[in-house]
Amino acid sequence: MKTIQKGFTLIELMIVVAIIGILAAVAIPAYQDYIARAQVSEAVSLLGSGKTPFAEYFSSQGVWPAATDVMGNTQGKYTASITVQAQNTTAPGSITLLGTMKTGVGINANIAGSTIGLNSTDGGKVWTCMTSNATAPALISKYVPSNCRA
Repeated sequence: MKTIQKGFTLIELMIVVAIIGILAAVAIPAYQDYIARAQVSEAVSLLGSGKTPFAEYFSSQGVWPAATDVMGNTQGKYTASITVQAQNTTAPGSITLLGTMKTGVGINANIAGSTIGLNSTDGGKVWTCMTSNATAPALISKYVPSNCRA
């Protein structure tokens, strides 16, 4: 009589567990980077929503607004605030909007407290992304959108 093997041997199960462990060791850091990029994208989106209102205000008033009153949302789940960092009221006018990331639970440690900004030097016609600021830590380039990378 032949005996039919049923189930897996211990060595086969150990090999499967080792393969899963290796895959997890590679996947978890990559997943953390994707989480950080998604959190930064919220700040970029909020900054982008300020381009048109700020440009329209400058176009109609001839000066930049002193605060972010012209914008709708200036905070988010991962974004602490959107602020006006610097402005020059002389034509064509330049302004820098900064998005500051929150700190604490639920925020990736690599981006916590960092800032990302938009800068315009021509009255709001062209906006340039900035990843560093003198008052806050710079964002690592792998966490920012590709058009913001140097």
